[in-house]
Amino acid sequence: MPITRLCVLLACVCGVAGWARGQTLPVSEPLKVFILAGQSNMEGHGRIEADPKRNGGQGSLEHLVRSPETKKRFAHLVDSKGDWTIRDDVSIWYLGRTGGLSAGYGAQKEMIGPELGFGHAIGDHFEAPVLLIKVAWGGKSLAHDFRPPSAGGVVGPYYTKLLEHVRQVLVERDTLFPEHRGRPLELIGFGWHQGWNDRVHQAFNDEYEQNLGHFIRDLRRDLGVPDLPFVIAETGMSGREEKHPRALSLMRAQAAVSEQEEFRGNVAFVPTRDFFRPKEVSPSGQAYHWNNNAETYYLIGEAMGRVMIGLLDRGSLRR
Repeated sequence: MPITRLCVLLACVCGVAGWARGQTLPVSEPLKVFILAGQSNMEGHGRIEADPKRNGGQGSLEHLVRSPETKKRFAHLVDSKGDWTIRDDVSIWYLGRTGGLSAGYGAQKEMIGPELGFGHAIGDHFEAPVLLIKVAWGGKSLAHDFRPPSAGGVVGPYYTKLLEHVRQVLVERDTLFPEHRGRPLELIGFGWHQGWNDRVHQAFNDEYEQNLGHFIRDLRRDLGVPDLPFVIAETGMSGREEKHPRALSLMRAQAAVSEQEEFRGNVAFVPTRDFFRPKEVSPSGQAYHWNNNAETYYLIGEAMGRVMIGLLDRGSLRR
């Protein structure tokens, strides 16, 4: 059953059950659902805790909210006590971890990923509550692991797992997020940040544009949402200094997908290279994880959110 039909069914069942128990009917404003998917950089490796022995803690989330140069820009991430804020209007599910959006939903609890900036941008835009479903695993290629059905060959196991997790969360929504019990669901956006495992293989690199097009079409079909807005965050881990031909060609392929006629207006490319921060002002020199720089991951997510809002506004979706 397509997810949209499934969601309508769930909303109706919950509404009838509530009415039968003499409760008030569910609120009519839908819960806005977004999927965030990809490999390790969607998992998120931005360090939260500042290590004073490493560049004075620069590039960590703690440094961002304390430094005179950045604390005003990131003040919304902490409360009056200095604790990380938890949004009650933006919920998140990330491979079994659930709650209100806050710092700590990266690859490890000590890290953040694009979800933090994305969730704040989207949450500030909508009056209705938001649910982020984050599905990401490190070291996964589009050509093999996420391989979509229409690309031919064996369907990637993580393409299948992605769909399974999304369906599970939507079906179990009332249990996972009781605060949204009975509220209708509206799946309205998909964010993608992935590419490393394709850019290191020439054959994978060569077919990336084609595979990503298949991925978008197949997901829209299997999720039951034609023209589902889709944003592609550039795989720009070395910033403007990147010179490797495979890296450059993969980024061109990512950008080219959004320019295909069928995707114009409902798929967008999100440049990220300007968010790169050198190792001298970052928690590490781990270039393939953006040097573990929390500012980078936040800005990537925020840019994805703002571009997503542009697609939604263009499509005149109700806010």
